[in-house]
Amino acid sequence: MSNSVDPITRSVVQHRLISIVEEMGEAMLRTSYSQILNASRDFSIGICDPQSRLIAQADHIPIHVGALTWAVRAVEEKFGDAVQPGDVYLLNDPYCGGSHLPDVTAFVPVYGDGKRLLWSVVRAHMGDIGGATHGAYNPQATEIWQEGLRIPPIRLAEAGRMREDILDMLALNVRFPRDFRGDLAAMIGAAHLGEKRIGRLFADVGTETVSNAIEAVLDGAERQSRAIVESWKDGVYHGEALLDDDGRGRTDIKVVAKVTKRGSDLEIDLTGSDPQSKSFANSPHANTQAAVAMAFAYLVDAEIPKNDGCFRPLSVKLKPGTIVCADNNVPVTLCTTHPANEIVEAVIRALSQACPDRAMGGWGRRFRISITGDNPRTGKRFIWHMFHARPGGGGSPRGDGWSAAGEWHSVGGIKFGSIEVAEARFPLRFESHEFRPGSGGDGEHRGGLGTSMDLVVEVPAYAHTAGEGAKHGSAGMLGGQDGAPHDYRIVSGDSSRALKTKEFGIGIAAGDRLEIRSSGGGGWGAPERRSAEARQRDIDTEFTSA
Repeated sequence: MSNSVDPITRSVVQHRLISIVEEMGEAMLRTSYSQILNASRDFSIGICDPQSRLIAQADHIPIHVGALTWAVRAVEEKFGDAVQPGDVYLLNDPYCGGSHLPDVTAFVPVYGDGKRLLWSVVRAHMGDIGGATHGAYNPQATEIWQEGLRIPPIRLAEAGRMREDILDMLALNVRFPRDFRGDLAAMIGAAHLGEKRIGRLFADVGTETVSNAIEAVLDGAERQSRAIVESWKDGVYHGEALLDDDGRGRTDIKVVAKVTKRGSDLEIDLTGSDPQSKSFANSPHANTQAAVAMAFAYLVDAEIPKNDGCFRPLSVKLKPGTIVCADNNVPVTLCTTHPANEIVEAVIRALSQACPDRAMGGWGRRFRISITGDNPRTGKRFIWHMFHARPGGGGSPRGDGWSAAGEWHSVGGIKFGSIEVAEARFPLRFESHEFRPGSGGDGEHRGGLGTSMDLVVEVPAYAHTAGEGAKHGSAGMLGGQDGAPHDYRIVSGDSSRALKTKEFGIGIAAGDRLEIRSSGGGGWGAPERRSAEARQRDIDTEFTSA
């Protein structure tokens, strides 16, 4: 087969594939049941091929997409030639290319001219996946089975026929089966939509032409990313980031990156990172690979397609049994945020020495709360995941960080939903939700502001926390200062106490108030280089005080 394809056709195919994954995302948004998907958009879409290469992705959650190729590899290894048209496959096992157990992935094979050429893939965060705690984030977990239902690569539909017995078993093992079934149906529907649209692309352009164009797009992305890397100074660079703790008494856990840059190649060596934790603050192999790819993606041009070709300059070295390459069966639910954010921070700290004009200050760390109780309006149990009060983004060579933009692992891909809709759906009352003045790290370009939110829980409930960043704020870069750390409190009557980042079974009385002060982004560049005009603007807008 010739790989020759003209530039116009290559561009048409590239942008058709992008439009397909974007349409799949819109279908997910409009058909999913749970708040975590249809309000906060905690899902991602990708197209891969049977060689486990990422062909196209939508701008959703980078930490999801970077691990999809490892998940496709697991499905291919398990089923291989047994895959047939009309099949649907499912997995969530972090040790088979999943992210963490709440992130369930659906795969639909796509055929052209009788051959299996692509996979239409949807990964979505389920509101609950069973296990010892609602919402799956279990700070007390000592093994993965305490975090939820573990799904290896399975065939959920065979030749177009759903295996209802398997679906019943899955739904039986989660706390909110209606949401689970509805969200899974939305995922499968979106994957089938991708299959249909790709089939139309094959019909319009020709299967061979599409295949040739895909190879050209991948090769073009590789050329562009290698040209950027080649412009950086050769050398060996070091970066480090710290997790606050693991919830079990260990503090200041190190993620260490040694980055070797030679020509257009980058070797990311994370083998010097600290040993794995006994809690859920570990990362499996695929998640770490995704975090490294994510860091690299932030340092190259936004216009480069983030596909397999873009990431070919990278190689990653890991040591089993470390915090970034946990042994099989170790709990990992926190991994998509932590240590994923710290992996990104360590890599960018290292490469800031090679490409200071591209490195940015740290984005906020994730400090989540999930609340469950009985909703008197519906007579049913509810679960609410806090996606409001987003932290700030980091400053960059181009300007100040975005305020309330989110964390490094999602860079704005996860949204905070409508306050009014949240109040209508859940027994919650938002008393305030506004920028947190002074929370962004100072610098030539300051970090974006975090958020101040006061939230009243109107019914008795209980909650868990899972996260980081109450001790170490978002990283300042190249002389910039760190953003203010998180400060979360629960106020009950006349008493008030700070919430820890990894707490289990927090009792909430009706009328208790959560006072959330999320972290600001890290600053970029020395503060003394910030212009007087910028500082006056910060004072005038009340982003900072005089």
